[in-house]
This record gives sequence, structure tokens and C-alpha cells, in this order.
Amino acid sequence: MAFYYSEPSHTFSEYLLVPGYSSAECIPSNVSLKTPLVKFKKGEEPALSMNIPLVSAIMQSVSDDKMAIALAKEGGVSFIYGSQTIEDQAAMVRRVKNYKAGFVVSGSNLRPDATLADVIELKERNGYSTIAITEDGSATGKLVGIVTGRDYRISRMSTDEKVADFMTPFEKLVTAPEGTTLKEANDIIWDHKLNSLPIVDKNGNLVAFVFRKDYDQHKTNPHELLDANKSYVVGAGINTRDYAERVPALVEAGADVLCIDSSEGYTEWQSRTIAFIREKYGDTVKVGAGNVVDADGFRFLADAGADFIKIGIGGGSICITRETKGIGRGQATAVIEVAKARDEYYKETGVYVPICSDGGIVHDYHITLALAMGCDFCMLGRYFSRFEESPTNKVWVNGSYMKEYWGEGSARARNWQRYDMGGAAKLSFVEGVDCYVPYAGLLHDNVAVTLSKVRSTMCNCGALTIPELQSKAKLTLVSAVSIVEGGAHDVLVKDKVSH
Repeated sequence: MAFYYSEPSHTFSEYLLVPGYSSAECIPSNVSLKTPLVKFKKGEEPALSMNIPLVSAIMQSVSDDKMAIALAKEGGVSFIYGSQTIEDQAAMVRRVKNYKAGFVVSGSNLRPDATLADVIELKERNGYSTIAITEDGSATGKLVGIVTGRDYRISRMSTDEKVADFMTPFEKLVTAPEGTTLKEANDIIWDHKLNSLPIVDKNGNLVAFVFRKDYDQHKTNPHELLDANKSYVVGAGINTRDYAERVPALVEAGADVLCIDSSEGYTEWQSRTIAFIREKYGDTVKVGAGNVVDADGFRFLADAGADFIKIGIGGGSICITRETKGIGRGQATAVIEVAKARDEYYKETGVYVPICSDGGIVHDYHITLALAMGCDFCMLGRYFSRFEESPTNKVWVNGSYMKEYWGEGSARARNWQRYDMGGAAKLSFVEGVDCYVPYAGLLHDNVAVTLSKVRSTMCNCGALTIPELQSKAKLTLVSAVSIVEGGAHDVLVKDKVSH
């Protein structure tokens, strides 16, 4: 006979937090949202932590290098989508790691015999406005000059004109020797009013650039998430089929953390994938797994060696796995059970495995509920897909700007056969839809508002950290009529504004 759960599973919208005592210290500016990203042993610090509890979903329509940079500036992590060629995904990871590193290896390089047409094409291809001109055209060749937007005017010059004729030559550049500290480099930039400072070795070879914008951005993004080399932290999605080729390429490109992307994670395929990574890299390569919705699934992946575990099946706004296959569980119930299993595992083994709530976030307060229920961070797709930095097109639909958004299990992404486990050559059914979401503007502005709500609610519960919220939170199930009571009711709203 099948096993039957005695209680129905619940969603986040069926819960409310009951306020607790708030001391005078409980003000939003005192709240820390720092949270572990990967597992750690009792008494030790995790190898990777985040400054905010948000990661972006492993989706074509959400997480590319542009999104990864924007989210890392805020203190979170993007997992660059894996439903693309290994080379393209590795290139995205590499662009994130090279974007900001204090000392940045030049990403745009030409020889002096290149033309203005080459300059224009290179800038359009990678977006960098500073181009190093080296004798051999490499990132570390002998520096002979630099080209920036100030060195040419497309309307006044022939595209056949040689770079050597309009570049700023080496003798007119302000440079610094190899060994210069980042502080010294920034001082030189300020003293000489530069946008970039080339670092050269004793033979005149280009070593790296230091950019003025990196200093400015650090001051305006105090929570930005950096690695030991002051590059942005970035994640990448992998699958259970081509991991033997994809993982080494992503590791070589500099990915800080990987995550197996699947609609259901309680499988031998995932344990095989983790085993491959552990055999080849030991614990140096961090990999998350999932998705699961119960204690058994958590225990299986934790024992397999996962560094964090994702929770949620069918709760995403574009996911129709429950509708198509009849599997899944209400997201709140799934988080509560897995969090309990995580805590029991920690008591037994002394190893804390962070858990991620993936899906089911409709309103900002659902993030706070998920954290209170025990998750360490949330993965969001629809939320991030609305922003300027997402990879999709901004389109005008019925008088409003919208962004395209589609699921990894949709027909639009089906050519990658994400759900193929052998057998049929093509995906025979879809588990996601293709749709539009309202355009919401810049990520920075929206994340700031969302997290201000989270911090404020935590203060209402008397908590200044996420672990403190989890220990102090009091949660209550609500009835259908109390949900109605919670919104505006029995009045005529003058100006309904969407939040």
C-alpha cells in the first residue's frame, strides 16, 4: 500500500510570522544577512559564504555573465545556465572572473597593424572600451599603446585606418611597475586623473590593468562578493550527462561553485556526478545538488557529498512539473521538513549542509518566511528575470514593457534535452512554459527594496541574523479568509500600485 501523508503540504502564502520582542538594537541597519553557501564542519568557517541570501536560477532567461556581475555586486551569486555549449558557458564564467579583480588581465587586445574596423568589432563583441595594443596582440605582450573611446571618432575616420596611427602611444601613457600594490595603483589613478592604469613588467610586457571604475564600484557596493583575488564570485550549472567534460572546463574558467541542475535530485545520476567531482578534485570543487522535497532526499544527497542542497519541485512560476507529472510538494512544507533533516544531520555528523529554497517565492515576504523556516538562501528565477540585467529581450506588450521568461523544461529550451535519461531521441513533453514578466528596472534598485523588507521583518521578530531568526521565529498557518483580511478590503482603492 502506498504511503499517505496525514497532513496536506502548504505554500508560503499560507503562513505568517508572529512578531516577537524587539530590543532597541533591532533596527534594519544592524541586521546581517550573511549566510553560508557550502557545507562546513562544526567550529569551522564555510569556504564560501554570501552577504545576502539570494542566488539566481540556473536558467537561460535568467543567469548569464551580466546577471552574475550585477548580483555579485549586491553580495549574492548567480549560477550561469548550463543549457549551452561547454565553451560558451566557460566563456561566460571567464568574463565574470575577469570583470573585476583589482588587477585585471586585459580582455581586449590588438596588434598595432589592426584597423579601426577591428577596434569597433572587438568592442561590439565584448563590450570593453579599453583596448591594449601589444606587439603580438596578446594580453601579456609588449605594450606599445592603448585605444579608448577618446582616441577615435567613427564619423570622421576611415575604418581602414591603422591602430598605430591613432592609439595613445606607450611613451604618453602613465604606467606602474609590476609589484605595485592595489592601494598604490589607485593613488596613481587619482593623482593623474586616469580611467585605467597599465601594470607592466621590467621588459615592458603588459601584466594587468587597474580600473578607476572598480574602486568607485567597491565604494558604492559595500556588500559585493569577492574571492581571494578580488574577482566576483560566480557559480555555474552542470548536468548529469556531460559532467566529465563540462566540470573541468568550468573549473579551469574559474567557477567558484557548481550546482547540478535537475527537476528531481533523489537519483543515482546525481550521486554519480558528485562522486566524479570528489574523485577528481576532492573537496576543492564545491557542488550543490537537488532538487528534493523531503528528508530522505536530503539525506541521500548529503551522504553523496553535496555542498548544498536545493529544495523544491514544481513550485516555480513557469514550472508545470506537478501539472504534467503529478509529483512535487508544497514549498513551505518541503522546506520545513528538509530543514529539520539538515539540523538532525548536523547533530549526528557535525557537518552543516546549507539548504536552498528554489521556487515558490511570489512576494518579497516569502523570502523571509523561507529563511525563518530554516533555509539558508533562496534561488529565484522570475524575480531576477524581470530586471534589466537578465539575458532576455525587453519587449512592448499591450502598453507596458515586459521581459521574456521561459523555463528550462519548456519547448524553447527543449533542444538541450534537460530531462532526457536515455531512450527517446527528443523530449516528449514539456515541464515549463514560455511567457512574459513585467519589466522592473535595475537589479540594484529592486534588491535594495526587497532586502529592506527582509531586514525590517527580522527586526519585528527580534532577530539580527538569519540563525537568530530561525531560532526565534514563530509561524502560524492562516485560513483562507485571514489571507483576504491581510490585503486591502472593504474600501475603494484610489490608486492601485503594483508592488
